[in-house]
Amino acid sequence: MRSLLFVPGDSPRKLEKGLASGADALIVDLEDSVAPDRKAEARKTTLGFLQERTKAPRHPVLVVRVNGLETGLIDADLEAVIGGRPDAILLPKAEGGGSVIHLAAKLSVREALCGLPDGGIKIVPIATETATALFAAGSYAGASPRLSALTWGAEDLSVELGTETNRGADGRFTQPFQFARTLCVAAAAAAKVQALDTVFVDFRDDDGLKREAEEARRDGFTGKMAIHPAQVPIINAVFTPSPAAIAKAHAVIAAFAATPGVGVIGIDGLMYDRPHLERAKLTLARAKQAGSA
Repeated sequence: MRSLLFVPGDSPRKLEKGLASGADALIVDLEDSVAPDRKAEARKTTLGFLQERTKAPRHPVLVVRVNGLETGLIDADLEAVIGGRPDAILLPKAEGGGSVIHLAAKLSVREALCGLPDGGIKIVPIATETATALFAAGSYAGASPRLSALTWGAEDLSVELGTETNRGADGRFTQPFQFARTLCVAAAAAAKVQALDTVFVDFRDDDGLKREAEEARRDGFTGKMAIHPAQVPIINAVFTPSPAAIAKAHAVIAAFAATPGVGVIGIDGLMYDRPHLERAKLTLARAKQAGSA
């Protein structure tokens, strides 16, 4: 997944608009974008949307952001939407592998009650929204086969830490949030799952979004969440390997194939070793997934 677009779960109009955005995934939100007195209606709307879209031969990955484990709302969320067969659940305020195990148990019960295959619905935790979560980032590896990606959040963490802001005058994250971002990408690598960058909240600043997405890609993230459909094309472009990157990957793979057994090769005066070969394979895999290989 390169782009994941948040859409309020109580707005049929915005859900339909999200389908036309080109996002690889839609995050149907039952949490922050839905007022408390709209939760029940949002669950009904979300279920209807899931049931309709999962019948289609092609559709984006469908993810539902539920309310957190500590809110007392998550069981009603799951009871309402699991019958619609979402592809994944986005878990806010996750605090390490224990949170994943907890949610996985709830999902197994709901899947059984709905006659769905056990383990079919994946889990994507938001791994940095509380202070406790920062200390548990290394515990996701091996927590559950349902774990499919990790992402991070800065807004709730800002409240938790009591910071005045989470971005500096240059628009970049301040040090506590850079630290949380690094923990997320490292935790995802340790768990061998996709790392997804957080949202860029100024949806009118295309240049800022592009810069932040490029920096995220540079640092190991393979996708980014969006809060507005206009952000999706920029994110997709940044996280789709360029023709130059694809050509370089092919050259590295071909050079190693031509000299089997060697650990280091030279291409145009530069040395490449086995980690470069693995990186080249990942580049081509991502290009294929994006339809550009």
